[in-house]
Amino acid sequence: MTNPAREAVGTGATYVDAGVSLDAGDEAVRRILPMLRRTHTPGVIADIGGFGGLFELPAGYARPVLVSSTDGVGTKLEVARLADRWNTVGLDLVAMVVDDLVCSGAKPLFFLDYLAVGRLDPDRVEILMSGLVEGCETAGCALVGGEMAEHPGTMDPDALDVAGFAVGVVERDRLITGDAVAPGDALVGLASPGLRSNGFSLARAVLIDPDDPAGSLAAAAYADAPVGPSVADELLCPSVIYAPAIMAMLAEAPVHSIAHITGGGLVGNLPRAMPEGTEARLDPTTWERPPIVSEIARRGNVAEDELRRVFNLGIGMVVATPNPDLVIAAARSVDTAGAVIGEVARAVGTPQVHFTSDI
Repeated sequence: MTNPAREAVGTGATYVDAGVSLDAGDEAVRRILPMLRRTHTPGVIADIGGFGGLFELPAGYARPVLVSSTDGVGTKLEVARLADRWNTVGLDLVAMVVDDLVCSGAKPLFFLDYLAVGRLDPDRVEILMSGLVEGCETAGCALVGGEMAEHPGTMDPDALDVAGFAVGVVERDRLITGDAVAPGDALVGLASPGLRSNGFSLARAVLIDPDDPAGSLAAAAYADAPVGPSVADELLCPSVIYAPAIMAMLAEAPVHSIAHITGGGLVGNLPRAMPEGTEARLDPTTWERPPIVSEIARRGNVAEDELRRVFNLGIGMVVATPNPDLVIAAARSVDTAGAVIGEVARAVGTPQVHFTSDI
């Protein structure tokens, strides 16, 4: 039987006619391959190009436990698209994935990415991948492979989505589970200068005018500061990668739990790293809230409870420890700022977070 759709396309139809350029894909791979090789660590066995990334498990572990994590960048990508600025979202992707891994005490080993686009632009891919490679170098993990997919007809030509997957390793008896957390432990917060990659649906709704997205992104972020960082500058502030600081802490100090403060904020994530019968008491006067959070609250009349549930409020990681001085010094040794922001207290039932300003 004749296929009417095939006849409509014609006998000379090509993949390019359908919207997929294999040549553009080959060019993108040619450009990024030297960057990827910069991330290779001794565990990498084969170069990019095979059907799977090969990595040898490091020696010296008696009972190695593999820890895996996957994530994306969320609607922060829409801000990057509107601003046509792609140099930071690769860093965000690595941060979202590897900083989940280290909460178990795992050292990141290798990373894979998945990139889907409406139309493959080698220039844009190269810029995005340069940030991803920089993130892997910072985290100390090898970029061993990935996938680029062009989806004409199902994605707009300038649309882009990216996701990542990573694996780390930790000795079985050094797993961080949160069970060791006890009343009296200090809570050390690691500073987050921007929003990281969470809460952007609300941030975009409040800060970006849908009728003039370019104008609103270019405008000064703060109404009382006609000069200074733009809205795009603030929203595209790259995520800090905390993996080096956590690795330094684990080598130098007693760590009872680690919480990555992502979607859900402090109130949603800190209890995940605490046992029954405890609660976190945080003193919000001990750290500085990023000005962009206050600007979102002002422009959108966003309630404090909503801010706490959506944004990290300037804290990207929280570490429970009986020795905060050692933890803070370890973070400082790799240029990461930390401070005591609260303590663990005895409680009844499931873990909760309370702010001292509400008590």
